[in-house]
Amino acid sequence: MKEAAGSTVKERAKVALNDEFLRNAVKFTTERLRSGKKTASTEHGNWEEWRERGHQIRLHTIAHLDYYLNQFVENARANGVHVHFAETAQEAVAITMEIARVRGARSVVKSKSMVSEELHINHALEEAGIEAVETDLGEYIIQLAHETPSHIIIPAIHKNRYQIAELLSKEAGEPLTPDTTVLAGFVRKKLREKFLEADIGMTGCNFAIAESGSMVLFENEGNARMVTTVPKTQITLMGMERIIPTWDDLEVMATLLPRSATGQKLTVYMSGITGPRRAEDGDGPEQMHIIIVDNGRSLQLGDPHFQELLNCIRCGACLNACPVYRHIGGHAYGGTYSGPIGAVLTPALNKNVAEWDDIANASSLCGACYEACPVKIPLHDMLVYLRNRKVENGLGAPEESIGMKGFKYVMANHKRYGRVLKMGKVAQKLLIRDGVIKAKIGPLKGWNSYRHTPALPAESFREKWSSLEQEVRQNASAMDDELKKRLERQLQQRIEGGASHE
Repeated sequence: MKEAAGSTVKERAKVALNDEFLRNAVKFTTERLRSGKKTASTEHGNWEEWRERGHQIRLHTIAHLDYYLNQFVENARANGVHVHFAETAQEAVAITMEIARVRGARSVVKSKSMVSEELHINHALEEAGIEAVETDLGEYIIQLAHETPSHIIIPAIHKNRYQIAELLSKEAGEPLTPDTTVLAGFVRKKLREKFLEADIGMTGCNFAIAESGSMVLFENEGNARMVTTVPKTQITLMGMERIIPTWDDLEVMATLLPRSATGQKLTVYMSGITGPRRAEDGDGPEQMHIIIVDNGRSLQLGDPHFQELLNCIRCGACLNACPVYRHIGGHAYGGTYSGPIGAVLTPALNKNVAEWDDIANASSLCGACYEACPVKIPLHDMLVYLRNRKVENGLGAPEESIGMKGFKYVMANHKRYGRVLKMGKVAQKLLIRDGVIKAKIGPLKGWNSYRHTPALPAESFREKWSSLEQEVRQNASAMDDELKKRLERQLQQRIEGGASHE
């Protein structure tokens, strides 16, 4: 799965941080998506109640995944669907290639599918001489650029219309103006030809309905409907966790997913597909295959730390909320899935922890991902666990271990802590420039490469607290003296008043 073998998340993040356009483009789009989600969830009225309902549906489904998978498979097969199980990515690819061989396929059109990216299915098809064409606009753009998606929902979030115009001009064989209408018009015409020529249509699966054996696709462009109706053969690549029990449960997911992903109340197209074309149908595939992919997912079942990962509905809200993702984009994470979900899901799906042990550090542990998640996945807790596991496995940096031991020694005694603060205030005078520390030395090197370290204040919080405590005591003492005098005056007035009355 790793896209940047041999490199670390720090090295990839450094490249992203030095790309000013990428940073601005990612920041602009994620802020727009985050703002849209906030507006949509606020307008909904009782968002937290629906969020909790979605959480409970996913918890229940994953806890009984074997039952609902069996129910789905039985109903899907009764609908005329060929259902296959793939334990590994290699098996999923092999099943796909066998279907293509039997059908004599020479071309495949695809709607957006993160599972297909996870399997690298396009490379396998191309090696077999089969043309694979992405029909989602963002996916089509990054396919032409020979890149991977940098966002779950908006794959080409890191590109502007001028870069897109350059890519499409090469494909068109003539210059295209960087006008979105012109560019979209070219792609629309190009893809219509591909839809008509394709032997196989390939999709992902947003949700699979156990009670009817149906699969549901959410989209905004209409390309998935073309993929599932025009070619004679349809292949759906489905993560084994995409199950929900009933159509009633879909109502909850259809409320949560689009609002969390793009701020929409509902996606433009929501298609429910129950089997291949029937005699009375006007369109649809003659043959339909669903490949249910494990590829490490079953390893999470029963794991107290990671089972809730399977609750994810792939909305991308955690990416939009994450301060780290908003600065470095998706490619810095190195795998198919990026952002907080990728920082946990990629190590979980891969047994080789050592290869992926660094991406859990690409987080501030602020918990914004949990607050944004429509099904309440505690990603921040999972990231802490991954970091802890890394250290316990002896994979932590030696300097980090030394630093934490020093931190423990200082913080264990308040007098020792006070002395270190005083020493720090003296030592920092050698480094302060314009009121901040700009030196790129030791542990300050990484931080000060992109920002400045604030200097320790002349008066620490502990010192300020002591002075405030003394001030409060003095004020209380003064108030006690004033109150005593006031009571004495009142008593004297009552005595004098009583004597006068007599």
